Amino acid sequence: MLPNLILFLSGFGFSIGLALSGMTQPEKVIGFLDFTGDWDPSLMLVLLGAVVTYFIAQLFILKRDTSAFGDRFQLPTRRDIDLPLVAGAAMFGTGWGLVGFCPGPALVSSVTGNPQVLTFVLSMSLGMYLFGSLHLRYSNEPDGGAGPLQAVAVRGS
Repeated sequence: MLPNLILFLSGFGFSIGLALSGMTQPEKVIGFLDFTGDWDPSLMLVLLGAVVTYFIAQLFILKRDTSAFGDRFQLPTRRDIDLPLVAGAAMFGTGWGLVGFCPGPALVSSVTGNPQVLTFVLSMSLGMYLFGSLHLRYSNEPDGGAGPLQAVAVRGS
């Protein structure tokens, strides 16, 4: 019960932060990505806040012997850069730049009922479903290429 409450509160806080920072406003995001026009650097502070928060939290978390809510820490083992990673990143960035939404802010904005947002979320969900179905059918990587998760010994490694 407690882990689910922590997850809920984390997600709720994340969505409030996205809304307060302007990440749910496509024109704000597009302004940030418009380096050659009327560039709006304010989202750089959002990025900086996220990176600093994650870095500090990770330092404390990885000093623990065990995970707070699981049996062990699970970290990805793959570190290679391959064509699917680059192609996926390019497609993600192109979509983000064209419409000003990435998945998290789009889901948060979907509560507004705006037809453009709902169309984006529906098409994003359909694309994720189709990719997952096709990838499972035609690939021998059931994890989507992320590599196996393995328990990580934090101290004394």
